[in-house]
Amino acid sequence: MSLPQNLRDFATLVAIIAHLRGPEGCPWDRQPTHLSLRENLLEECYEVLEALDRAESARLSEELGDLLLQVVLHAQMAREAGEFEIGDVVQSINEKLIRRHPHIFGSGKAGDAEEVTHNWEVLKRNERAEGASMLDGVPKEMPALAYSQRVQARVARVGFDWKDAEGIIDKLVEEVGELKAAADHEGRAREFGDLLFTLVNIARRMGIDAESALREANRKFYRRFKRMEELCRQRGLSFKDLSFDQQNALWDEAKSGE
Repeated sequence: MSLPQNLRDFATLVAIIAHLRGPEGCPWDRQPTHLSLRENLLEECYEVLEALDRAESARLSEELGDLLLQVVLHAQMAREAGEFEIGDVVQSINEKLIRRHPHIFGSGKAGDAEEVTHNWEVLKRNERAEGASMLDGVPKEMPALAYSQRVQARVARVGFDWKDAEGIIDKLVEEVGELKAAADHEGRAREFGDLLFTLVNIARRMGIDAESALREANRKFYRRFKRMEELCRQRGLSFKDLSFDQQNALWDEAKSGE
């Protein structure tokens, strides 16, 4: 294969990956399977999310490219197995977009975003197999917070939701009480899960993405703790030898420096 010329062409990417997987390609690129690339695909998704959270457009462009690589690579492996190819992937999503936007590409009508959402649910319900749940389409492998928020949002679309935020706050207080009253570890774990589920519901009602909010809290903790370690090194201190009050004072100092 000669050196590709048009590097902005999607077909060039498809051709490069096909060549790398071919007889004259790279031994390493011929090894992966759908299953062996599961972690790679997940990792690339997380890196896209991190670029989005940090609003780094240049990095987002790069990470989307890495994610696109995973998509095309899986399609190429399927092509080699005689299952499907990248054209089938593109055709499938194009058909779905057209089918689910009849108010744009057909005779359907929708006056606002709320009506579009209602119509979307009707269309998806018609696509589901008989007896299937509207929750079946949410991947169970999603991170727990994200999965919780997604399923709660889905049932809310069909009216299974608190009428106001006050009811959710009352439920949160109830869950805290049940957690405190739990008699054993199994009970505490169960009640803690219910508490998290309720917190996610509050986040959804407030327009907060629970997964993103926790990632940001994790980054903030990492940033502050790293600063605490730096302060200890500068002062010749051992962090583990500090009292809890001293550690908290160091935390406040790291926090105030932001």
